[in-house]
Amino acid sequence: MPRLWGVRGGLVAAFAVLALAACATTAPIKPTGPVAVGHGSVETTPTAPGSVVAFADLAGWSQEDHLGALDAFRQGCGVATDPAMAEVCRKARADRPADDAEARRFLEINFRPEQIPGQGTLTAYFAPESAARMSRSAEFSAPLRGKPVDLVVLDLGQFEPGFAGKRVTGRVEGGQFVPYPDRAAIEASTENRPLAWMRPEELFFLQIQGSGVLILPDGRRVRAAFAGSNGRPFVGIATAMRERGLLPDNNTSGDAIRTWLADHRGPEADAIMRLNPRYVFFQTLADDGKQAVGAAGIPLPAGRAIAIDPSKHAMGELYWLDASAPKLSGAFPAYRRLAVALDVGGAIKGDVRADLYVGTGAAAGAEAGRVRHELRLYRLVPRG
Repeated sequence: MPRLWGVRGGLVAAFAVLALAACATTAPIKPTGPVAVGHGSVETTPTAPGSVVAFADLAGWSQEDHLGALDAFRQGCGVATDPAMAEVCRKARADRPADDAEARRFLEINFRPEQIPGQGTLTAYFAPESAARMSRSAEFSAPLRGKPVDLVVLDLGQFEPGFAGKRVTGRVEGGQFVPYPDRAAIEASTENRPLAWMRPEELFFLQIQGSGVLILPDGRRVRAAFAGSNGRPFVGIATAMRERGLLPDNNTSGDAIRTWLADHRGPEADAIMRLNPRYVFFQTLADDGKQAVGAAGIPLPAGRAIAIDPSKHAMGELYWLDASAPKLSGAFPAYRRLAVALDVGGAIKGDVRADLYVGTGAAAGAEAGRVRHELRLYRLVPRG
């Protein structure tokens, strides 16, 4: 905000009007920060309480790795703002169960499961490892762009308390606050100082995931972390590729999409990727070997962290995932486990919607690209 006021101090009232009009079409995002998707505080409207169930009624509960689940909770629960959850977090960090049975008892004593009404979808994401170059070539032709100096994010809560947590992204042009350009317009513009150069399809997937690791020819590893987005809504390309007969109905996995884009690199693949108007900008950091950092600002425990809709759920909450009936071939039949809400995502909207972080690299990418399961979601609510 200080930079915006400095550019045009007299536009505050106009910004408020324009921002309120834009909020119906522009949504805040995480990315995937695992990149971590977006950083910053988010106002949360809790989902209405669901029906209380017994732990014994959770499909797969007795087979869970309770010790591993409790460890993931310890890692992420510090971001919780609810006092009751903070107290359970304190106890979890003070007590150290020696085995799975003790961990299970701790969870069952301190929480009660509540089913969130309805059925939704579980997807997954990962932090890709991608080759990159410091100079452009025919193969490495897509610039990894840093956050533009003219990109402005307005916090509408500063204008109207009822819009706390709502943000819109744009830039100032001729005294007006306007939406930031879409993917096609950005790619048509010149980037004079790219952070690196990548294969176009790999940059596209890096933007979807939110963060990842770049591998340079000399073996150096550099972390590409989320720095901002153009604020445009995310539009998946799988449906369009099915409808155009480019991929079969049961094989729109991430690997299948990436392979098609690589095989048709150039105008044909560019046209498909530009169906998604959302564009993500990055910053480069030293690779510390840790997992990607999510919107909560901490490394994501692989297989135990989910991105959620921050208007429905709060960071640091604990959930039981009961996901089955996969839609894509080659997928694991079910995902039943405890996971902590530590991230948000532009395409993750609704009460029963979660995006599971599965880790870094090619194996994680192959798994993530096949996850599209029917989801029943349970919130673990602190007792008392």
